[in-house]
Amino acid sequence: MKISTKGRYGLTIMIALAKNNGNGPMSLKSIAKEHQLSEHYLEQLVAPLRNAALVKSVRGAYGGYILAKEPDEITAGDVIRILEGPITPVEGIEDEEPAKQELWIRIRDAVKNVLDTTTLEDLSNYDEKGTQDPYMFYI
Repeated sequence: MKISTKGRYGLTIMIALAKNNGNGPMSLKSIAKEHQLSEHYLEQLVAPLRNAALVKSVRGAYGGYILAKEPDEITAGDVIRILEGPITPVEGIEDEEPAKQELWIRIRDAVKNVLDTTTLEDLSNYDEKGTQDPYMFYI
């Protein structure tokens, strides 16, 4: 499975909105400028996210977009499925021999698990170095 720029930039929009959650609407222009992306392309990506009720648009001089749900209620899988379609590593696995079918199913399920257990809150809490707060283990 290959995630295209639609999925990657869609996640960029959603992470930016999650980081800004509670601070009012955020314009696509500011997201595009901050991440050096095409504002026109982001406009095309935000429409399906709005139609799927993941984001809301706010009109007016200080308008823009906000998340329609809390960041911990939206997963990376939600965003990827809306923009990329179903998660399938291989097309036509029903024609494969059983051993390969099992492998493709295990790969698909592993990818789905990662995407469906990673929330926008998780992604927005990464610092600039790409690390989260360390987990504390007690023995």
